[in-house]
Amino acid sequence: MGRILGIDYGSKRVGLAITDAGQIIASPFKTVTSHNLELQISELSRIVEEEDVCQIVIGLPIGLKGNYTTQTKKTEQFADVFRKKIGLPVTFYDERLTSVQAKRILISEGIKPSREKDLVDKTAAAIMLQAFLDSR
Repeated sequence: MGRILGIDYGSKRVGLAITDAGQIIASPFKTVTSHNLELQISELSRIVEEEDVCQIVIGLPIGLKGNYTTQTKKTEQFADVFRKKIGLPVTFYDERLTSVQAKRILISEGIKPSREKDLVDKTAAAIMLQAFLDSR
């Protein structure tokens, strides 16, 4: 059984979380920082290979009222390109308020989220991925 990679997609930063081999616990993994989609996809493909990833879960940024936003469409476009490149199952999971939760967690640990945006993104990815795991 491979690992599951969680992705909190953003055009500036892509927060990543990954499960353990048993697919029970999600942990913040890393943040990919590139404004170039091709470079993002290349780095993510390398991670998928190196980390024995068998499934991808991408956080879908839906508005608080359940509406699709501009970022929702950008995330879906990213997912289409990524899915074609890696050939693995890609699942969307609602990521509403995960960044807010991540910031609260970091603040409670004495970390300033405004200075640690990379940490916010990968923590948000871990929150989303753990919610996905818990829902199965």
